[in-house]
Amino acid sequence: MDQNKGNILWVDDEIELLRAHVMLLTGKGYTVVTATNGDDAIELVRSQNFDLVMLDEMMPGKGGLETLAVIKELSPSLPVVMITKNEAESLMEDAIGSKISDYLTKPVNPSQILLVCKKFLEGKKIQSEQVSRDYTQEFSAISRMLLNPMDYTEWIDLYIKMAGWEMELDKHPELGLKRMLADQRKESNAEFSKYVERNYQTWINTKENRPALSTEIIEKFVIPNLDEKKSLFLFVIDCMRLDQWLVMEEYLREVYSIEKQYYFSILPTATPYSRNAIFSGLFPLELEQRYPDLWQGEDDDESSHNKYEKELLIKLLERKKINLKPEPKYVKILDTEFGRQIQSNILSYTQNRLTAIVVNFVDMLAHGRSDDPILKEIAPDESAYRSLTNSWFKHSSLLGMFQALAEKKDVKIIVTTDHGSVRCLRGSKVIGDREASTNLRYKFGRNLKSDDKQSLFLKNPKDFKLPQRGVTTNYIVAKEDYYFVYPTDYHKYLNQYRDSFQHGGISMEEIILPVITMEPKRG
Repeated sequence: MDQNKGNILWVDDEIELLRAHVMLLTGKGYTVVTATNGDDAIELVRSQNFDLVMLDEMMPGKGGLETLAVIKELSPSLPVVMITKNEAESLMEDAIGSKISDYLTKPVNPSQILLVCKKFLEGKKIQSEQVSRDYTQEFSAISRMLLNPMDYTEWIDLYIKMAGWEMELDKHPELGLKRMLADQRKESNAEFSKYVERNYQTWINTKENRPALSTEIIEKFVIPNLDEKKSLFLFVIDCMRLDQWLVMEEYLREVYSIEKQYYFSILPTATPYSRNAIFSGLFPLELEQRYPDLWQGEDDDESSHNKYEKELLIKLLERKKINLKPEPKYVKILDTEFGRQIQSNILSYTQNRLTAIVVNFVDMLAHGRSDDPILKEIAPDESAYRSLTNSWFKHSSLLGMFQALAEKKDVKIIVTTDHGSVRCLRGSKVIGDREASTNLRYKFGRNLKSDDKQSLFLKNPKDFKLPQRGVTTNYIVAKEDYYFVYPTDYHKYLNQYRDSFQHGGISMEEIILPVITMEPKRG
């Protein structure tokens, strides 16, 4: 063979009886060095570089486990496959505890040996080649899908596929396919924006042949899961994309059975609108008209619009004629210290039939990355942003809560979000008066003007069930990955906000959102 596929050290006191296997591996392109005892094996590991060790468990002098311990001290990451005649479970546990990579019992056959060598020495390459072939086929399939009109279920399926491929390609950066996927996602978002623009007004005025919307989360996913014998928890993780949930889900599969469904956020895909819609079951205009004291007027500060989510939830349940005793518990977690307090007390909430917990950290992460050059350096793209989400979640009070609740059998958990976020890469020039809102992905104000290819102009807000905010007020909502920039100091702000994660507009990442139902497996 012209190319060495890997260097193998095979340690066995009866190595002469294994010459046929050694010759097989040599013929397949591997370099095999042999040793007949543990001391020689250790000296070889000290003096040469190996990619894999095949280690006999029963040898005179230094035994397999003893040799393994020294090899692991010398080279902790070197994979070691233990080979033994002994099938005792206790020996297997000792070997696994000593960090072996795999375990074979004698007599070994050629296919076993070849398979284990391919697994450790060519596995990454073989997987990468398969991933490359599979994605190339998927790319073509998605491109064909985009040529034809799609309904909302097909858009959900397409987005799930793309999110899945993003996660898969994170594991294979050497393939160089991320640019290809990013270009296809850009093309998909362009078509998705047209799709939403064509259909949104119909969706908000009918319940037929359309996705579930923010206003129906409680009605469709929470109320049907209320059970007198179980405690139901609703977690709303602000600004969570599907790919971020998939990162979190990795930590929960062992202890929860998990079911995912999907819904579409209302417009604008921003907290004052979408999260109030979740807790009230009302569109923003309906909320302002029905409960004007719970809709904070003209203030542009987003946080001021979400002060009354508990009250809105109680009123929604009253309208649905659902009377819970005790009344629903509501918690909003805005900082780490308070999150730890809730984590330590989470089991006390199982006395309630319904507990709603809003977690703001993911939203803070998105805003923080926009404002903090260090965070932007740490998370320069979507892949790194997922990695940052992973780092937060595995040390978070949220994971601690999920882990604690997993020990309870009479618990069910609904996890969702109010909107996602999109990485904004293109600026869109907007003109408006001084009173216009400052949001980057949507704006309301008078005399707003922008490119209709880059934004959706909502001339009459009431037609979109949005508060009028004045006779001449209009809204604009950014499409795809655009963000709004005023002509004044255009280039300064264009550069300042380019490559930031924002929300409020129309993209698959902001609109297509998961609703996760989890039940503890122990239950």
